[in-house]
Amino acid sequence: MAKDHGPQVKDDEMYEMLRDAGASKEKAARIANAQANHSLDRNSTHLENRTKDELYDEARDIGIEGRSDMTKDELIKAIRER
Repeated sequence: MAKDHGPQVKDDEMYEMLRDAGASKEKAARIANAQANHSLDRNSTHLENRTKDELYDEARDIGIEGRSDMTKDELIKAIRER
C-alpha cells in the first residue's frame, strides 16, 4: 500500500513509482497529480487539437528533453511515448 504523501499529492502510488524511478519530488508530484486529474491522457486524439505552445508546456511539465527544437508532431509523439 502506498504511503500518504499529504494533500498536495493526489496519487500516492504513482508518486512513489516515479520517485523510485529517480524523478524529483516536484516532477513526481506534478505527474501524479496530472494522472489523478485525468489530464495526462497521452493516447487521446486531443493532442492534435492543442496548439504547439500548449504541447510545449505539457512537455515541459513532464520533463521532455529537447522540446524547444521539436515540431508540433514531434511534441505529440514525445508526449505519447512518455
